[in-house]
Amino acid sequence: MLYHLFMKRKMYFFEVKDDEREFVRKKYPEAIISSDVFSEKNKEKVKDAEILCVMVHSDLSAKNLSSLKNLKLIITRSTGYDHIDLAYCREHNILVSHVPDYGSYVIAEHVFALLLSSVRKILEGEKKTAEHIFKEDGLRGMALKGKTIGIIGLGKIGAHVARIASRGFLMRVIAYDLHPREDLARDYGFHYLETLDELYRESDIITLHLPLLPSTRHLINQESIAKMKDGVVLINTSRGGIIQTFDLVEAIKAGKFSHVALDVVEHEDNITEVSELLDLPNVIITPHIAYYTRESVEKMYAISSEIIDSFLRNGEVPSQYIVFGD
Repeated sequence: MLYHLFMKRKMYFFEVKDDEREFVRKKYPEAIISSDVFSEKNKEKVKDAEILCVMVHSDLSAKNLSSLKNLKLIITRSTGYDHIDLAYCREHNILVSHVPDYGSYVIAEHVFALLLSSVRKILEGEKKTAEHIFKEDGLRGMALKGKTIGIIGLGKIGAHVARIASRGFLMRVIAYDLHPREDLARDYGFHYLETLDELYRESDIITLHLPLLPSTRHLINQESIAKMKDGVVLINTSRGGIIQTFDLVEAIKAGKFSHVALDVVEHEDNITEVSELLDLPNVIITPHIAYYTRESVEKMYAISSEIIDSFLRNGEVPSQYIVFGD
């Protein structure tokens, strides 16, 4: 029955990798699938779209959405939705949905992959052995046990980071969040601080787990960096815009950070704009892959299908997935 319902709707999937096409094709054989992002360049080609399923690099601005006069539903296969103009969607009665948790633990795991790669000099050690140099010279690392890690943002991901740090690595865990949950702090072995300034002063390692909002854009800037310890480690797996890139580059050059580990940067659609950051020492950058595991991708598509099927049946989206809409 759903197949026949779908046949009456125009459905487009963007940012689908080659090895993910089967997820879509098996469930929606008539769907139009593209590996490209949705952008100004291709908006005219999909102007008949009623259902649009994308990821975070697509540009769902009012300018681009205005070409899609028949659009009824947007699904972003991501937790964040700052790439979607919600005001436009409200005005034009477009349902917007997301995947609120496709595997928050996998991003938390990546935090520690980045952290250990940095402080234990994994990449430098691998490079030496690849050159047939089997010596420890220059590879002295830093232990995590007993170090203070400051977590900014205690949603699902930040909470998993706290649990791993406290229970696994025996670190002292401090946190800042606008909505503290003392039950979570007790269960996962951390405590909240009242101000960000306290967290900046006390942390040996700072990790960011925030949505990109006007209030969080460039939260990490010259002023906040100056409040941090010298030699602090900075990790960001949330959104690149939370860090002011120029200020970060200048601080790295000045020796403020012992290590910087990023999975996200500003201008991910044009990485040359942050080329100076890419070339600095003691900086590890991965290409927005913290979320990207077999298990999380399968869950992304499973939840996206659940949303689409519900919409096809009755024009509604399950409440737990709604960003905007009835």
